[in-house]
This record gives sequence, C-alpha cells and structure tokens, in this order.
Amino acid sequence: MRGIIAGTATAMLLAVGAASMSVAQESSPPPAAGAAASECEIHVWPAERFTARTTGWLSGLGVAGAIADSASHAGGDQGRKAALAGALDSEGQAAALGSLDLSGLLKLQPSRIVLHDEPLDRKTVNKITTRRAESASSCYSEVIVADIFYQKAALYGRSLKTLFIFRNFGAAKDKPSIYKGWGGNGLKLFPPKEGEDVQAANAELVSVFKADFEEFARDATKPRTGS
Repeated sequence: MRGIIAGTATAMLLAVGAASMSVAQESSPPPAAGAAASECEIHVWPAERFTARTTGWLSGLGVAGAIADSASHAGGDQGRKAALAGALDSEGQAAALGSLDLSGLLKLQPSRIVLHDEPLDRKTVNKITTRRAESASSCYSEVIVADIFYQKAALYGRSLKTLFIFRNFGAAKDKPSIYKGWGGNGLKLFPPKEGEDVQAANAELVSVFKADFEEFARDATKPRTGS
C-alpha cells in the first residue's frame, strides 16, 4: 500500500514539474525575434557607376580646346575606367568598407554590418525614400556608394573621388535623414603603366577609396546648426 501511495505521489510531482516547465517555456519570448528587432544595422551597397577623366593643358583654352583635349584622352580614359571597375568591383567595395569601423566613423551605436554585393539601380537611389533592405531593426541605417570618379588633371595630378550617401532611418521605415557628399584623395600608383606593379597600384586604390569614406564620414558627422 505504501508503495502504491509513494508511486502515485511521485507521478503527481513529475506531472506538476513537467507542467511548470511547459508554462515557463511558453511564457518566455522568442530570443531570436527580440534580438533581430533591437539590433542596430548598417546596410552597405557598392557603386555601379564609374567615371575616368583626364584633362590636359588644352582644357584651359576655351571650348574648342576642351573638346580637343577630351577627344585626345577618350581611348585612354576608357581603359582607365575599366581598370577602375576591375580593381574596385562590387565585392571589393563591400570588403573595403566592411573592414572599417563604420559604426564608430558614423558615430552610431555598435551595429551589425550587412554588405550587399549587388549595386542599387543608380536611377532609383535618390527617388526611393523607404528602406532598401527588408529589416525589422529599430536602429537601421544605410551607406550607398553612388559614384566612383578617377581624375587626372594637368595641374593637380591623379585623384580618386567617391560620392557616398548616408541614410539614417532609426526606427522609421521611410523618410530618413540623408547626408550626401564626396570624399577625395590623391593617387600616386594607380593606374599602373606597362611594366609597373599592378597589385601595388590596386592596393593603393582600395586604400584611397577607404580614405575617401573616412573623409566623407568626418563631414557627415560634423555638428550642424539650423539656419
């Protein structure tokens, strides 16, 4: 009889314990969903548009001189544009920006960096005001590389200029605060001439591209007073 009572009591305790565990599990919020909504995110898109332009002394001699100057460099600029796009392809741009402390440079909370390999359609960049990624983050922002521009000027030498767009949504889904601006820095090795070190030239280009963003970020985070 004692054995039957003891066994029944044990079974009841096990049943109560199991019920308690079940209630506890059901009342706990799903951790993954909560983390996804509260985690800050910075989404990064590369540029699809590249430009290369070389200007010589003829460009200072009026319209006719500028036209002649442009025509004389057209073939070379096509090659330089191709070299630029090859050294800073979509994956290369994403990797370069992903290696930087984007949260710190943009003075944001520590954020998860989401790198997109496919560029946005350049025609839509200024038109679409909603988030360009499907994200539930309540702390969401975007960095868009809009244009990459190589220039060689007779007076100033070679440089890389990059147009960036920073869109900070916060918790909103539409109408972010937007800062658009250029970063620009000089080049010494790119584009390489025949027989020169291509890898060193491309490495310099990537380094200057990152320096362009750092310059842009400094401007984007400067305190501004309302007019």
